[in-house]
Amino acid sequence: FVPALRKQEGLVGMLGTAMVLIPFLITISLFVGYEGEAIISHAFAWMVAGDLSVDFAYRLDELSLLMTMIITGVGSLIHVYSMGYMHGDDGFWRFFAYLNLFIFAMLNLVLGDNLVVLFLGWEGVGLCSYLLIGFWYTDRNNSKAANKAFIMNRVGDFAFLLAMFIIFREIGGLDFNTILT
Repeated sequence: FVPALRKQEGLVGMLGTAMVLIPFLITISLFVGYEGEAIISHAFAWMVAGDLSVDFAYRLDELSLLMTMIITGVGSLIHVYSMGYMHGDDGFWRFFAYLNLFIFAMLNLVLGDNLVVLFLGWEGVGLCSYLLIGFWYTDRNNSKAANKAFIMNRVGDFAFLLAMFIIFREIGGLDFNTILT
């Protein structure tokens, strides 16, 4: 948001990396102290229509903790590598913004307590894939590859939505407690 800071690669890279490394350290401490019961954090009722009620909620269990450690741990290493790889590029700040948005979307994907929040993360990962693949958009091959990824993600979106409709019809809910029961 401050154009003057965009040229300070060290600051941008360190802040971007810290925003992934700090959650990695927090996740390790949560993993070590985890007692086996799923922890669900409800933010608000997101959608309510007839029998459908979807909360914007996150779920912390064994699998989501493990995946969060992988995402933030590997993501931190990718950030450190990218600081050197992207050095001198005019879009350095933009690349780190996309990379951090990608990490955020992946975390939504693995921490969502229901299929709708998971789908939101899925869409974010698809968008960020498009942005990162087509980062050097002036190269025609990069633009074509980004478009191809975007189109293939739309095919996956259709299948995902179809599966959500079928699950809701058959089970009566989209949250993981209902699905797992």
